[in-house]
Amino acid sequence: MTTAYPPPTPPPARGRDRTTLWGVLGIVLGLICCGVLGIIFGYLSIRDARRSGQSPLLGYLAVAFGVINIIGSAILHSTGNYPFWNNND
Repeated sequence: MTTAYPPPTPPPARGRDRTTLWGVLGIVLGLICCGVLGIIFGYLSIRDARRSGQSPLLGYLAVAFGVINIIGSAILHSTGNYPFWNNND
C-alpha cells in the first residue's frame, strides 16, 4: 500500500522577497551611522532568509557590523574622541 505525498509548496513570489534589501540596508547603516538599525535590518534579513530558504549571510554581516558600530562608538565616546560630540564649546 502506497500513500501519496502532498504536493510541494510553491516557492515564494520573487517580488515579495526582501532578504537582500534588509541585508544591504543593515550593512550600510551598521557601517555608516546607526548600529541599532543595522542590527534590526540584519534580523529582518535573517528571518526572511530562513522563510525563503536563502543564505542568511547578509543578515549575519549586518548584525556583526551593527554590534561593531555600537562598541566602537562606545569606546570613542568614553575616551572623549567621538567626532560629533565636542564638549569644548
